[in-house]
Amino acid sequence: MATHRAAWSTWATQGTPPFVLGPDSVPEITDESEVARQPALATVSAIVQSESKNITAILDIVARGMRSFDRATAKYCCEFLEVGLENTSAKETWRELEKMVATYFPGRGTLFEEAYLEGEAKGKAEARAALILRVLEKHGIPVPENTRERITSCTDLDTLIHWFDRSLTATTAEDLFAEDREIPESGPEQT
Repeated sequence: MATHRAAWSTWATQGTPPFVLGPDSVPEITDESEVARQPALATVSAIVQSESKNITAILDIVARGMRSFDRATAKYCCEFLEVGLENTSAKETWRELEKMVATYFPGRGTLFEEAYLEGEAKGKAEARAALILRVLEKHGIPVPENTRERITSCTDLDTLIHWFDRSLTATTAEDLFAEDREIPESGPEQT
């Protein structure tokens, strides 16, 4: 019986060259209806074309085209574009155009994230101010309107913590603002 040996050789059946996205391979999207039809391409195009002399017009078209997106898509594309523009001069132009959408890229300092964090800090300040007023109320301490305004308009969290600590032992509302007495550095005077 004859034994057949198969001769195996290694053949390349497919070769895939890398595809690099760049200004030469991604078209400038300058038609608002194209943005509406292909939001992902429009977003990537604006990132890739960030150094184009037409970038302001491109970003304007992208922003206007995003008006047709559902809210979630618009928010995502806006923020993705802002993150993708990184440190280019186009980023500031985009930040002015995108003022409409929540954050999908936490920690990246996007416009939406900054707005969210400002709102969060404002909420914390309001809550601390309310606690200070509540403590004073529970201690039966009257709070004049100008003092109430000073407390509720303060946005510095450290100051509010300091005032809260003072509210625990205050006998008047003005005690919150009393300066800490300092001991003179030279010590007691000698006669």
